[in-house]
Amino acid sequence: MSDSRGHTGFDVDSNKPRALQVSPAAPAAEPSGQPPGPGGPEAPFGRSDEMTALLAKYPDTAHVDALFFDLCSLVRGKRYPVLDADKLFEDGMLIPYSAWLLDATGDCSDPGGRGYSDGDPDGVVRPVAGTLAPVPWSPVPSAQVMCSLDEDLDGPVVDPRNVLRRVERQMNRAGMFPVVALELEFYLIDQAERSPDGSPLPPLNPDTKQRDKSNQVYGMTELDDYAEFLRDVESACVAQSVPAYTATSENAPGQFEINLKHTDSAVRAADHAALLANIVERVANMHGFKATFMAKPYVDMAGNGLHIHLSVLDADGNNIFDDGTPQGSPSLRWAIGGLMEAMPESMALFAPNVNAYRRYAPNNYVPVKRAWGVNNRSVAFRIPGGPGTARRLEHRVCGASANPYLALAAVLAGACWGMENKLDPGPAVTGNACEQMDPGVPWTFRAALARLEKAHILPNYLGADYLHLYSETKWAELEKFQAVISPHEYLWYL
Repeated sequence: MSDSRGHTGFDVDSNKPRALQVSPAAPAAEPSGQPPGPGGPEAPFGRSDEMTALLAKYPDTAHVDALFFDLCSLVRGKRYPVLDADKLFEDGMLIPYSAWLLDATGDCSDPGGRGYSDGDPDGVVRPVAGTLAPVPWSPVPSAQVMCSLDEDLDGPVVDPRNVLRRVERQMNRAGMFPVVALELEFYLIDQAERSPDGSPLPPLNPDTKQRDKSNQVYGMTELDDYAEFLRDVESACVAQSVPAYTATSENAPGQFEINLKHTDSAVRAADHAALLANIVERVANMHGFKATFMAKPYVDMAGNGLHIHLSVLDADGNNIFDDGTPQGSPSLRWAIGGLMEAMPESMALFAPNVNAYRRYAPNNYVPVKRAWGVNNRSVAFRIPGGPGTARRLEHRVCGASANPYLALAAVLAGACWGMENKLDPGPAVTGNACEQMDPGVPWTFRAALARLEKAHILPNYLGADYLHLYSETKWAELEKFQAVISPHEYLWYL
């Protein structure tokens, strides 16, 4: 994204973009170069300075949305009239635990007896400090705040954000402090029209008014054609302190990637990704598009990925992945060794539905082999170029439909496992690493769920309790999906 800070909003009556000054929320802390303290309870959020400051800037604020992200990374929550918002900040809000265990259709399958079997009890949800922000796309002046379930991280948890908090805390206690940035790919598609078989259609190009057919990766014309949409995404990111900084046109009509700046909190990095996805979807709607992070919306076009950039600091703030060489330190290679070993049992988190596995195919810039390399986009674990102080690995396996909290938790777990056990990843790959599918990796959702049930690495970090709940929820979703008769069954077998 550009460095421009001109903010835009929307004319509710005409549903067209219009100029509107939107002041940014209080900025999130930038990476300090020093590791944070060991993970623990987050700072309490009272009414406070944040709410007082927001109302001073936006006295017409009508309501506050309390948001959280569930197992499938779908946004849920409650809407508070602004006069009642103090109750949220002082006491939290009550939400049933089962709300974090819903499948992609919004159903609860009672995983582990969490749902109708236990009486569907409530948990207390509390706002996350630093996340109260205006909502530029709202038809009335409003604000939103991210929330997280108040859970003991040493016991069973159901909030994906707490799963990641638990993994990051475990790394911190071992003297390792992750620095993370995520990249998200998505498609803009036609909001109303579909192909006869129900598949999406590329959007009408805002400049040409014709169905978009452009396939110009890194094309600047494409960025110009969608400039109003991208400017409004940027403005919303500024308003909500989401550190997005570049946008690129990708490998298919209407496909884009937006990058996020690194942060020295893995949890905040996942917060940024979740909020960015919500911003993209809401702003797309206001521009007459639909945005989708579906991993493979078109059979014959590129898929959508979620790329995770990771480096690790020691207690003195030094990057332990940097030893002055392009291939990085032994710690970096050990981390890759752990990611290789953990990849088969992690696939159900990296690719969390049937569609996500359609993205994996040979010779398509999508990792299909447990391989690593330097400045090589065909591998699963890439070491980008650049200065040694920024030495990092890029994890390229996840589809964009993955829950960023759970995907990042699995990546941190694999990297930590490798460093703790000094796992050798073998030699770096040069040339094409994605010609053949790795037979040791499950390449269907059913096989991935079965492999997750035999996991021996992830339970040590994410918790066997949560993985069991996740697995049961996704097995039920898969069975429900397979109970539907597809159009091809009528076409082929009727």
